[in-house]
Amino acid sequence: MNITLARADAAIAAAKKKATELNTKMNICVVDSGSNLVAFARMDGAWIGSVDIAQKKARTAAWFTMDTAALSPLVQPGASLYNIEHSNGGLITFPGGVVIKNGDEVIGAIGVSGSTVENDHAVATQGAAAVK
Repeated sequence: MNITLARADAAIAAAKKKATELNTKMNICVVDSGSNLVAFARMDGAWIGSVDIAQKKARTAAWFTMDTAALSPLVQPGASLYNIEHSNGGLITFPGGVVIKNGDEVIGAIGVSGSTVENDHAVATQGAAAVK
């Protein structure tokens, strides 16, 4: 099962609301479980350079079925996945990519970029939580 457009739109709406609460402007990307684009929003004034980062965070979370924050310690020098970010056409392994689940099944992922990694992760988490 994959995320529907209606659910992706709900994730983006919740993420935009959280970004507004944090007084920041974000790029927000939702992909299905195969990492295919389902929905994207660039808030007015969000950094153009973060468009690609949001997409890569979403794809990374979907491909590895885990939040990018969980990958961060695994990609440090000396860790087991060091340099993995150079695979698959480029990955992003810092916070801001969050898997979206239906029960235990990953149905997609949301990637957010445009602020600190802490804010990116908070906005992505809020978006993923809105998917019912």
